Amino acid sequence: MDNEKSFIALIEKSIKKHWDANSLTDYKGVTYQYKDVARKIEKLHIIFEESGVKPGDKIAICGRNMSHWGVTFLATVTYGAVIVPILHEFKPDQVHNIVNHSEAKLLFVGDVVWEGLDESAMPGLEGVILVNDFSLLLSRTEKLTYAREHLNELFGKKFPKNFRKEHINYYKDSPDELLVLNYTSGTTSFSKGVMIPARALWSNMMFAFGALTMKKGDRLVSMLPMAHMYGLAFEFLYQFCAGVQVFFLTRMPSPKIILQAFAEVKPSLVIAVPLIIEKIIKKNVLPKLETPTMKFLMHMPFISDKIRAKVREQLMNAFGGEFYEIVVGGAAFNQEIEAFMRSIEFPYTVGYGMTECAPLICYEDWKKFKAGSCGKAVDNMEVKVLSADPANIPGEIICRGDNVMLGYYKNEEATREVLDADGWMHTGDLGVIDENGYVTIKGRSKNMLLGPSGQNIYPEEIEDKLNNMPYVNESIVIQALDGKLAALIYPDFELAFANGMSEKQVEEQMEANRVAVNQQIAAYEQIARVKIYHEEFEKTPKKSIKRFLYQEAR
Repeated sequence: MDNEKSFIALIEKSIKKHWDANSLTDYKGVTYQYKDVARKIEKLHIIFEESGVKPGDKIAICGRNMSHWGVTFLATVTYGAVIVPILHEFKPDQVHNIVNHSEAKLLFVGDVVWEGLDESAMPGLEGVILVNDFSLLLSRTEKLTYAREHLNELFGKKFPKNFRKEHINYYKDSPDELLVLNYTSGTTSFSKGVMIPARALWSNMMFAFGALTMKKGDRLVSMLPMAHMYGLAFEFLYQFCAGVQVFFLTRMPSPKIILQAFAEVKPSLVIAVPLIIEKIIKKNVLPKLETPTMKFLMHMPFISDKIRAKVREQLMNAFGGEFYEIVVGGAAFNQEIEAFMRSIEFPYTVGYGMTECAPLICYEDWKKFKAGSCGKAVDNMEVKVLSADPANIPGEIICRGDNVMLGYYKNEEATREVLDADGWMHTGDLGVIDENGYVTIKGRSKNMLLGPSGQNIYPEEIEDKLNNMPYVNESIVIQALDGKLAALIYPDFELAFANGMSEKQVEEQMEANRVAVNQQIAAYEQIARVKIYHEEFEKTPKKSIKRFLYQEAR
């Protein structure tokens, strides 16, 4: 079956194999075993069938992570329909547009999201179902109304002598068949519908089986949005196929809630974006090491080794203490934080991917991982750098293989811009690749700026230095209309005010930071001025800043 690159076969096999094992848990709430999930899938299949949904039809879902979100995804693809995951943080107009553009027949929606939506703005929908309890919020057909009202009766007729694993016989997918239509909220432009085929999901799963260490009975805390491919593939789908119990936070994943969940669940693997790791280390670990006494002790070899071991142990315990590694992806990692993690031999690794590759392009196990890189090409994928000297001169990263999308939905022009005639996906990312295949990202080609004499300036590298300066939360470096560079900075006002600083002193500190960073970078990269922001910058699901929103600050 694996040779057929069938993703749905992996789901069917896992349900049958792990029938009595715990599967999906709402943190501080209900737990469903695989057999419970299977029963719920069958009930949704009955609703789909009775209401006239056909294989290939689109079914959208928009709500916070929860067990029923996972059930809806599994029920949709195993029926042969196409799932359209929509980020619950999107504005109502964005949700309306995606539902309409995708031609979704049904919408599963969370209670909070539903409050802001206008059903009259989505005329093509035949019904809206509340994902929290699968109750019917809106029905525009008698068939759907009948199916929901008589669901238990219909289920009883279909399985008169109890529902068993032998009854499971899901839709048979083909490798290039569309399974997921995932709308990005890219940092540089408006959303596009990425068409993800069965082979891309299958390939990501097969790689995970070989590269990751999870097995039946292991646990994982899901904190990334499942409407985004990174969270969907590696905090839910891989775990479901491997017999792992997934705990959904079902609420805003603040550092406090995340640390509490880690302490209770003790996950076997941690999947994260850099922002979460950086916040925990910056707030909870680094301040303790900045005291004069600690700085002195860190310079004494024997004591420093003991201190590093102690810090490593404390940081391991913060994430539950029982995980094999932390996989970081979705955005660039802060170099100072990464160097600190290397110095205490912390088990982390950085991967690289994008929605268009469902999502993996590069990865390496933490024991072999090269610092500063994002790993090597994963199984079933090739990676190249378009450069005269790929090891030393940055060029565009391109990739080809099973993970690559079919294209953008109803947008052939955008598809042609990134997928060439030979099947290479042009990522828009700039990087280098060494003789061993390790890829190091330098930045986005669309973000790259030109210096006064045509030099390439990578704003992300300057931002990385700025973000390590005192009282800087985050920053964006842009090119002003006069050609000079400006730094937009969101300071850590909370910490500054707690330390007795006034707003004027915060401004003076940001100016001092500008001067300090300019001493570390080339003459053509100099920051001419600073603009302070009082709210954090808007971000994508991967917690990358939506840079295109801030170009007017020039």
